[in-house]
Amino acid sequence: MKLKKYLPVIGIGIFVYLIFKLDIFNIIGEILNAKAIFLVLAFSCVVLSFFTSTAKWFVIARTQKIRIPFMEALKINFMSGFYGFVTPSRIGSIIRVEYLKKFNEGRLGKGISNYVLEKIIDLGSLLLLVIISSMIFKNALSISYMYYAIIGFAAFTFFIIVFSDEKRSKALLRIFYVRFIPKRIKDKMKDGFYSFYEDMPEKKYFPLFLVVDIFNWIVLYSTFYFIGISVGINISFFYFLLFLPIVTFVGQIPITINGLGTREAAMISLFGLLGISATKIFSMSIINLIINGILPAIIGLILIIILKENNQS
Repeated sequence: MKLKKYLPVIGIGIFVYLIFKLDIFNIIGEILNAKAIFLVLAFSCVVLSFFTSTAKWFVIARTQKIRIPFMEALKINFMSGFYGFVTPSRIGSIIRVEYLKKFNEGRLGKGISNYVLEKIIDLGSLLLLVIISSMIFKNALSISYMYYAIIGFAAFTFFIIVFSDEKRSKALLRIFYVRFIPKRIKDKMKDGFYSFYEDMPEKKYFPLFLVVDIFNWIVLYSTFYFIGISVGINISFFYFLLFLPIVTFVGQIPITINGLGTREAAMISLFGLLGISATKIFSMSIINLIINGILPAIIGLILIIILKENNQS
């Protein structure tokens, strides 16, 4: 338990080490000299990304008959984004399940299945992109990310096969339910299980979910591309599409907050293959953290405060 508590410090330590190694004044200079026009384009991509990232789970919600207006879904995305921003592997974004209760008769099951389905599709598309990128650069990478991605994709596939069927899931989880769930919450857990599988999307919709998800990745990586140009990283967008899935994959390791430190280290390693200055890469990441992390998180926090005040009045 103590080790788990201090794991996020590792990533922060890597981040601080990189700042001092690269010289903080050089980093500040790169950031201040960034070209404004490309930062505006990058911020436009950030705005678009909140619509596409909302659409990822909104289209799943609609097939689940969760009747939530898109603008409400967008607000929830900002609020859950705040919790995701301040927690390892963005696990705090699961708070969305609680917000979705309002649109599902106060029941948690559909909200949980919505969250799980989105994350499964998210992870599956990311692992595929990592496998493709690793295969292309297999001779240049010091770490074989491809093998980790393949193992992850195999685990992901196993999870889908096992838990996609309600009867199979019920049989597997029955022992856990009988032995470990306290009696006082058994009825809630039982209701949650059945509502989890209620109105599960048909298989024909999954290609649509995947297309929306991949489009969202492209929008997110476009943000990095324009920030990169703003600080003088003039390389093809193709390399961003190849490198950033691996960076995202590394950033999922739960040893930091929001991928801080591990993400920057991975970016310096990968973009360094093209002879890009580590200071420019780090500066690009810092600017992205500000406009694609901190600013949206502040908006999410404001919406949370407004919601709490409205509930209290």
